[in-house]
Amino acid sequence: MTEAKPEYKEVPTKEAEEVKDDNEVVGLKPKMTLMNGITVIVGSIIGSGIFISPTGVLKDTGSVGMSLVVWIISGLFSMVGAYCYAELGCMIQKTGADYAYIMVTFGPFLAFMRLWVECLIVRPCSQTIVALTFSVYIMKPFFPDCDPPDDSARLLAAVCILILTFINCWNVKWATRVQDIFTGAKLFALAVIIVTGFVQLGRGQTQYFTFDNTETDMSRIALSFYSGLFAYNGWNYLNFVIEELKDPVKNLPKAIYISISLVTVVYVLANVAFYTTLSPAEVLGSSAVAVTFANRLFSNYFTWVMPFFVACSTFGAVNGVLLTSSRLFYAGALEGQMPEILTMIQIKRMTPTPAVLFMAFLSLIYLGSSNIYALISYVGFATWVSIGLAVACVPWLRYTAPNLERPIKVNLFWPIIYILATIVITIVPMFAAPIETGIGVGIISTGIPVYLIFIKMRKPEVIRRFLKSIDTFLQKVMLVCQPETPSNL
Repeated sequence: MTEAKPEYKEVPTKEAEEVKDDNEVVGLKPKMTLMNGITVIVGSIIGSGIFISPTGVLKDTGSVGMSLVVWIISGLFSMVGAYCYAELGCMIQKTGADYAYIMVTFGPFLAFMRLWVECLIVRPCSQTIVALTFSVYIMKPFFPDCDPPDDSARLLAAVCILILTFINCWNVKWATRVQDIFTGAKLFALAVIIVTGFVQLGRGQTQYFTFDNTETDMSRIALSFYSGLFAYNGWNYLNFVIEELKDPVKNLPKAIYISISLVTVVYVLANVAFYTTLSPAEVLGSSAVAVTFANRLFSNYFTWVMPFFVACSTFGAVNGVLLTSSRLFYAGALEGQMPEILTMIQIKRMTPTPAVLFMAFLSLIYLGSSNIYALISYVGFATWVSIGLAVACVPWLRYTAPNLERPIKVNLFWPIIYILATIVITIVPMFAAPIETGIGVGIISTGIPVYLIFIKMRKPEVIRRFLKSIDTFLQKVMLVCQPETPSNL
């Protein structure tokens, strides 16, 4: 299949935004600036993780000191991965990020397995986790002394997903504007936490910063990285929309370095702030750490401020996941590994509407469970197996395709270290959480027969006609068509 070069094109008037000009090419158009790129990464990373992962990290490390070590190592680990992705992103400038890199490097089977993992587990599950956190925090002022009702939390999470689905289907500029606004809101919330933490440090509140009760079981320490790295999850999301980024060779690495450095500093300082006020027991017993922190320090008149801004943070993160994930499905469909309808663009709005709707549908399915930490275990195992495979593309392509143009060339020491570390954090936790890991392996394994039956083998004519009729019906309902190039017109 010939892959079209997708781009977004900005139109000057409201009328032109509403109705596509006859000469306008249908496709995704590049109009994301460096600042948009930074807000996409920061907005995608800083979501629910920093507000729920402190509990998960502390639970598996046993001490505040070791939990802070895990947070720092998780940031450095993410930076190394992003460094490797910068080389891949500037060398293989295709929508789909690591899916595209694995396709070029290892072929269609492993690329499909990566796509399957992302589609079935990582992206929809991550979005569900963030949406659930949004609903818990937005309702917390109404339930200050107990957890919000489970059914209400899931219903509100569904509303959050559906609102952002509409925005992403309607106008990509609206989606990026939401990202810009809510990134500011989440940074403000974290700034309040960090500044308050510095004040507490100035008062000598350091009694909890010890390594007492540190977990001696290394499998538990390794499992803690699932929670820590979940909070950093999203550092590779800009690579998924690289064809919509202006001057990607220049802006992609800048956006990655600025964003992850900022997030690492913010995360470590936020954790320090939490432990200046909250004891380990209070953190372990809290479903909303930031709210518990604010309730301890602020007057009753301001206790609603922290839940509101944390809800803003998670709302923006849901938008970031939805914005970037739909492009992964779009890229997979262009390669013929997902239904053809997912390659199509809404002819008036210039958005990948079918892919956005598909992502939202899968996320709503995961709302059948509200166990956030079990969902994180599924995501953690699947994510790091897949990302480790993508990073393995760097040394492999150095060996098999040394003449490829590489605007950024990393030292091979870094991808090798990253791959070895990935092996450790995917194998060792199997002993600490065998059930969750087994479920993750089982879900991933279902991709093998799907690939053999629907991708590798030739589909019978009756099935192909049936699938074609469904695509045609959906195309008419959503007013979508294949991306165009000037040569098609």
